[in-house]
Amino acid sequence: MAANGASCEQPQKRTGAKDKQNGKSADSSVRERRQKDKEERLSMVLWRRPVTTLHYFLLETLIKLKELTLKLWQRRGTVFLFLVLCSLFSIAYSTEGAHQQYVQYLEKKFLWCAYWVGLGILSSVGLGTGLHTFLLYLGPHIASVTLAAYECGSTDFPEPPYPDQIVCPQGGAVEGSISLLSIMSKVRLEACMWGAGTAIGELPPYFMARAARQSGADPDDEDYEEFEEMLEQAEGAQDFVTRAKLGVQHMVQKVGFFGILACASIPNPLFDLAGITCGHFLVPFWTFFGATLIGKAIIKMHIQKLFVIITFSKHIVEQMVSLIGSVPKLGPSLQKPFSQYLEAQRNKLHHAGGSAPADENWLSWVFEKVVLVMVCYFVISIVNSMAQSYAKRLQQQRHSEEKTK
Repeated sequence: MAANGASCEQPQKRTGAKDKQNGKSADSSVRERRQKDKEERLSMVLWRRPVTTLHYFLLETLIKLKELTLKLWQRRGTVFLFLVLCSLFSIAYSTEGAHQQYVQYLEKKFLWCAYWVGLGILSSVGLGTGLHTFLLYLGPHIASVTLAAYECGSTDFPEPPYPDQIVCPQGGAVEGSISLLSIMSKVRLEACMWGAGTAIGELPPYFMARAARQSGADPDDEDYEEFEEMLEQAEGAQDFVTRAKLGVQHMVQKVGFFGILACASIPNPLFDLAGITCGHFLVPFWTFFGATLIGKAIIKMHIQKLFVIITFSKHIVEQMVSLIGSVPKLGPSLQKPFSQYLEAQRNKLHHAGGSAPADENWLSWVFEKVVLVMVCYFVISIVNSMAQSYAKRLQQQRHSEEKTK
């Protein structure tokens, strides 16, 4: 009987080993298939397959529009209420009366806020591939207001939306009447709106991870797969990047609201991981969004705003120009265009009604070209991303058809 028992156990062990080997081979084949699909999607870019990429981009755009239309139809009550409010505002806007000054004031404020919120969303949406609108728009705007405040001796410019050029008030400059707080209050609205836009742009990773966790399905998303692999390999991680990601994940998971607030309050390129972490561990929406909004729109924006204002304060700018001139050999050649640029900005501030000097400076020319290149890169990345999204749809459809056969 013992021999029979041994002989019975032996095939079971072999069968278990065979199942284990089959499981490993199945996992390796799935991993190979995913890697092959990923390589195929990443090849869907404009400089490799332009015609196919544009074709997939248009098809994905149509699918997104269809999905948006269905979502709006599901919330048709809210949409109807929104259309009624827009109709009432349109009637008030086109009807003459004493209320027109308030309507125009609200219109200007709304468009100004929407502009900066939109730039903030563009900066943070896309899991690190967004347009760096702080460096391109908000930072230069704060710098121009700072330079104007010191040059005019006042912050009594026309309130935003500004005209094409900030115009000094009549009466001349009063030395020592400018403070950091007065300049910060002058740019507070646009800075906070930009920060609120960056907080809104952090929501897609949160919703993606939350939906994947609640449904229990594999979302086949590269960032989410990387997050899960990081959780599995947490104990043996040695490199700095992985440990930094783990630090963000542990802070958000254990500290909660104040951990999210701390991560959102400092310049943090890994904050997308915080959104995925909060969605994965089903952190309540208002806990995540409230902490992100306070951190990005209030705390972080005041830090960044203060840094730009101090950097472009009058005495610091003059020290920077003199420091550039002290550099051997290249100093004088670099100092001249900087001095010309600052002088051109001062001249623009003192030409309220007339035409400002049209001297072209190579620094402004280079900056315009850099902005143009970055905007083009951002548009190209959107086209490539949407084309790759449609390619993923085709791959998932093909795999589902293979399973049903």
